[in-house]
Amino acid sequence: MKRDILISFLILCCGPFITVGQELLDTLPQIADPGTNAAVMFSEDNPEAATQAYRDQDYKKSIALYEQIITKGMTEDKVSAQLYYNLGNAYFRDNQLGKAIVCYERALLLDPGDGDIRHNLRFAQTRTIDRIDTADNLFLANWFKGVRNIFSSNQWGIVAIVLFILFLGCTAVYLFVRLLWARKSAFYAGVILLLLMITANTFAFSQKRERTHRDAAIVMVGAATVNASPDTGSNQLFELHEGTKVKIRNNDGNWYEIQIADGSVGWIRQQDVEII
Repeated sequence: MKRDILISFLILCCGPFITVGQELLDTLPQIADPGTNAAVMFSEDNPEAATQAYRDQDYKKSIALYEQIITKGMTEDKVSAQLYYNLGNAYFRDNQLGKAIVCYERALLLDPGDGDIRHNLRFAQTRTIDRIDTADNLFLANWFKGVRNIFSSNQWGIVAIVLFILFLGCTAVYLFVRLLWARKSAFYAGVILLLLMITANTFAFSQKRERTHRDAAIVMVGAATVNASPDTGSNQLFELHEGTKVKIRNNDGNWYEIQIADGSVGWIRQQDVEII
């Protein structure tokens, strides 16, 4: 009787984590292969034409076609990381650095573990003017994101489900096996698996929140002034340049309160940035 109660309690406690992981698997858009699935998924808009325009170095036409495909895909919830990646490449070749970085960042939100996207984003960031040191309190946050972005939220959901199954196996060994060494091993392994499962779900939750609550933006103009208050007449604190990433903290009318990597805070005009 006690064992049944304990098992029911464990499932009740851990069940919500697995439910969330499964919801992530069901709701996240699938990444399309540019050579196969993307062409089928967006056959009406023909992404091959956009790809061919890129190969022909007609980057403006390629941009227009990819933008059209993505706009249509957003209405059907079928936008893939590959499309944003290709669009970012076209923008980069067209010397629109801010737009290229925005597209790479959006691609990473959909597929944070993709090495090609991350490589191109880093390369594009080397072309930016601003060199901002990371504040100590933001270093841990960046480290957390670095580990979290090894997998997508979809993949973290799968990891959580596997860990939960293993955890139930350890629980069964602890409850029903008589050997003392086996019960001890199952107990300690179960504790570790439980902590790892919570961590995996934390990463999945964090990625999902980042995708749904867009609080980061890229500077889109050559030079944008950051003021002390949301007023053009207020003191100018510093200046940011195209391609710099900022975090949005608040908004007031046509202004965003932003924070940069070194912790500095100020107000910037909304027209000078684009939300990722």
